[in-house]
Amino acid sequence: MSFFVKTTPSAVPKTKNVPIVSIALAAAFVGLAVAQLYSFEDFPDVIASLGLPGGRSFASLCAALLVVGEVIAIPFLLSMRLSPAMRIVSMVAGWLTIMAWVTIAIVINTTTNAITNAGVLGATVPTTPGWWMVCLFIALGVLSGWASWGMWPFNRNDQ
Repeated sequence: MSFFVKTTPSAVPKTKNVPIVSIALAAAFVGLAVAQLYSFEDFPDVIASLGLPGGRSFASLCAALLVVGEVIAIPFLLSMRLSPAMRIVSMVAGWLTIMAWVTIAIVINTTTNAITNAGVLGATVPTTPGWWMVCLFIALGVLSGWASWGMWPFNRNDQ
């Protein structure tokens, strides 16, 4: 047993489409994170205006966790050399971030809040709320599932 964590290469993709899908999803996460971080000081206010339970303190926590989840998901999607534990954390962070956005989108669309910015791109680019958000994040969830299936970090035979 080694005291220091050793990085390992990512799994060999199962199909030739998996790298394309994972890079596309990584690009989507980078775009979301950059837009949200560009005016991050206003992003918790945008999340608070969505009418989610918990008030301003929960909105600040939610805003931070969304951005951190998007950033942590990127190394797995780019097939970077990571420790096995970090590879799993990165993969699961992508799932959880997408599930959080789907939940937020459903809450926005099923409540009667009169909001002007859904917060997908933070306070940088105002995005109108709608069912398109649910469809977008379900599509990103499908891409995440495809990338996770294609680069599954468990039971690797290539070591």
